[in-house]
Amino acid sequence: MTLIATQSLTKTYGNRVTALSDLTVTVEPGIVGLVGANGAGKSTFIKIMLGLLEPTGGQARVLGLDPTVDGHQVRARVGYMPEHDCLPPDLSAAEFVTHMARMSGLPKTTARERASETLRHVGLYEERYRQVGGYSTGMKQRVKLAQALVHDPDLLLLDEPTNGLDPAGRDAMLALIERIGTEFGISVLVCSHLLGEVERICDALVAIEGGKLLRSAQLSDMTAVTEVLSVEVSEGTDELAARLAAAGLPVRRDNRLLLVPVLDPDSAGVGAGDTALDKTYDLILTAVAELDLPLHRLDQRRHRVVELFATDPARVSGPVAAGTALEGAR
Repeated sequence: MTLIATQSLTKTYGNRVTALSDLTVTVEPGIVGLVGANGAGKSTFIKIMLGLLEPTGGQARVLGLDPTVDGHQVRARVGYMPEHDCLPPDLSAAEFVTHMARMSGLPKTTARERASETLRHVGLYEERYRQVGGYSTGMKQRVKLAQALVHDPDLLLLDEPTNGLDPAGRDAMLALIERIGTEFGISVLVCSHLLGEVERICDALVAIEGGKLLRSAQLSDMTAVTEVLSVEVSEGTDELAARLAAAGLPVRRDNRLLLVPVLDPDSAGVGAGDTALDKTYDLILTAVAELDLPLHRLDQRRHRVVELFATDPARVSGPVAAGTALEGAR
């Protein structure tokens, strides 16, 4: 079943601010990233999917249901992890997650069992009777994930799940989300401004900008290989760049990387039986060998998700770090 489908979805606030504009998108099962800069409409989109906001125009379906009419049924099948801190500090994790399970309609005994099981899955079983107010930020994020997961939903909506976490905490949370999507078989929509995280765990991507759909596709389609080779040597980068330029290969620097376009197939340097890609590889390897340089990397560069939002191509000419964020995004 399609997870989410919208048709010309529009939401305006006070006839002045347009949060979503004529948004038509289909989200299929899997781990899907929802990305966009500040004000792109991500939070509005999620709230409409949960039936907490009514759209100004258009239609939305979540698991085949209309959230504006069947909001209770939607929320019974969808788990939501909000971005901001919303946990009662004087309750234990076990008490809070059990309460949320009861709110989802589970009987008392079943709710307690499900709460313990879910807290075990998120790594808080030993700490489940401690008051949430004494938890670290990472533990609180796990409690929020547990309450979203406790009623065994068909779809999870996670709003900035790594918010406030250090690198180790982000890695652990991402691994947990990936496990939920792959081992538990629960579809996940991850709202994140950290594009490296999206590339790491998601199968598909929905990118919105200014309330409009920028692109929706499988991540593999968005990160397809380019006609550019990335070259990195541990030393002698300038010498290698000069040698490649002398061999007729235009070279562009990106920090420690050399970006080398694949030769034109009609170039005189491409002989019979060769491909332009093979010939380019040969010229680079020959130059590296002649200069006796330690080759660290040589591969075809792939497109990066951040390039969807870039206005200056030079800013995204190289690999994007795992923490690359959309400026000001939340």
